This record gives sequence, structure tokens and C-alpha cells, in this order.
Amino acid sequence: MRVALFATCVNDAVYPSTAIATVKVLERLGVTVDFPAAQTCCGQPQYNTGYRRETEPLVLRMARAFEGYDYVVTPSGSCVAMVRDNYPRIGGKAQAEGRGDTLATASRSLVPRMYELTEFLIDVLDVTDVGAFFPHRVTYHPSCHGLRLLGLGERPRRLLQAVKGLELVELPGEEECCGFGGTFALKNPDVSTAMGADKIRNSLSTGASVLCGADNSCLMHLGGMLRRQDAPQRVLHIAEILASTEKEPLV
Repeated sequence: MRVALFATCVNDAVYPSTAIATVKVLERLGVTVDFPAAQTCCGQPQYNTGYRRETEPLVLRMARAFEGYDYVVTPSGSCVAMVRDNYPRIGGKAQAEGRGDTLATASRSLVPRMYELTEFLIDVLDVTDVGAFFPHRVTYHPSCHGLRLLGLGERPRRLLQAVKGLELVELPGEEECCGFGGTFALKNPDVSTAMGADKIRNSLSTGASVLCGADNSCLMHLGGMLRRQDAPQRVLHIAEILASTEKEPLV
């Protein structure tokens, strides 16, 4: 089984610890993970802002970078949703415009091999207990892409519930958007901030010391709001919790 890590541009530039944690978890489970250096961005920021043509070279680059791998695993539901939901649209549009089927072929090649981390752990490896230890009270925020486009459902919670020492508490209004939404937060800052404030208020009401998620874009938004409030809660990607063990505790 050949497995590659897609770190994502956000994690590579801002949250490398999440990509490192993903590799730690997979290697602990006996998976050898490659990191193709040619990878960059999946094109989600460009596509979501309306620059379809500018996204096309990134689709081709992604397909080339991960060619030959059985699985491509990433700790980002939004990037997986970009590949699964929008790459076929990009390829189909190019075909409809009479520009050949290169993009469509690239999309068909990559889409079935792209997995979000919790999907891969449960659906492919058939694992819920990854040997983690994290003695803290945690609440989980399901991001919109993971919840609505990927249908991750209970997968993240099943993994968290199996972590030794972890107390998982329900987040009120968990299915409500946190307000980040990529460029939505830039174009509609007042609405985005209000939505984030609702999420933070609900999260703090749980008494959890950690707000966990599977997308660092959402956690960046919420973590910034928590820091500005000097709130007694931190944000962590689920990969980092799953990577924590008694021998290597997360500090």
C-alpha cells in the first residue's frame, strides 16, 4: 500500500505540527508515508474566489504530484472536498469548452484516492483506537466541508472517544458554521465575527480546555478569537490529539 501525505498549503505554512502529527499517527499504525515534494496548493482559495482558469494548473500539478499512490491522506476536510466536489466540475467545464479531456482525466485519477485523515483511519485501516493518550476535557467542532460535503459523521468522535484519558463533551450548536468559510471571512467580516462569537460562546460553555477540529482553517479563525478574549481554552487539530501518547505527551 503506497500512501502519500498531502500536507496542504495552510498546514505547510502555518501549522506544520498538524502534518507531522498525521505522519506520526499513520506510522504508529504501520503505514509508510511518503511526502511528494512537488505538492503545493489544491487550488481551493482560487476556485472559491471565482478564478477557475487559474485553478486548472494546480489540478494538473496535484494529479502529477500524487501519481502512482494508492491513497492520498490529508488532515483537511475542505481540501478533500475541493478535490472530490470541484475537480470533476473543473474537468467537465474544460471539456465542454472544447479544451480536451486532460483536466477531466487528472480529476478522475485523483478523486477516488483522496482521503481525509479520519476517513482513512476508520474506513481504510479499520482502526478507532490509535494508541493515543490525552488527559483533557475536549469538545469537537465539525467543520462545514467535513460535515456536509464529506459526510464524516461520527468518525472523528469515534476516534476521540477511544483516546485514553480524554473526556469528550458535546458542543451546543455544533452543526452551525463557525463563520470562517475561506474568503467569506474577508468579504463579510462582521457576519463572520458574529458567527465565530456564537461558536466560541458555546465552546466555552462546555468547560472544555480544548476545542478540537479536523480543519485548521476553522481552528485558525476560532483560535484567534479565543486569544483576543484571553479565554481559558485552546484549539487543536484532531491529528495532534491522536498523535499524543503517554510516552510523547502533547505539551
